[in-house]
Amino acid sequence: MNTVVLEVRSLRETLADAARAMKSRRAERTARISFATPELLWEVLTAKRWELLKALRGAGPVSIREAARLVGRDVKAVHGDVSALLKAGVLTRSPDRRIEFPFDAVKVEFLLRAA
Repeated sequence: MNTVVLEVRSLRETLADAARAMKSRRAERTARISFATPELLWEVLTAKRWELLKALRGAGPVSIREAARLVGRDVKAVHGDVSALLKAGVLTRSPDRRIEFPFDAVKVEFLLRAA
């Protein structure tokens, strides 16, 4: 399964894991997109954008207009959400400018510890 993990991690932790992965001979089958704080994660992954990701699962490459139709929303609003998700690396753009959610699954990870 092609999974993307959206996680809250410091840059130092992310770089340390990347260094370990480069030394390892095992290929990781999970993509990871890290955010420095939970607030940054939720800024990118709003409720409307989560709804969009759910609609794009398995849809293949679609136009922004088609994505808007899938979620029953205004094209301009969906365009803004698509731009944010492209910038974060959650969506990709095909050579013909269509968008795609290239993963089979999304996992969101963060830890809230007691003060």
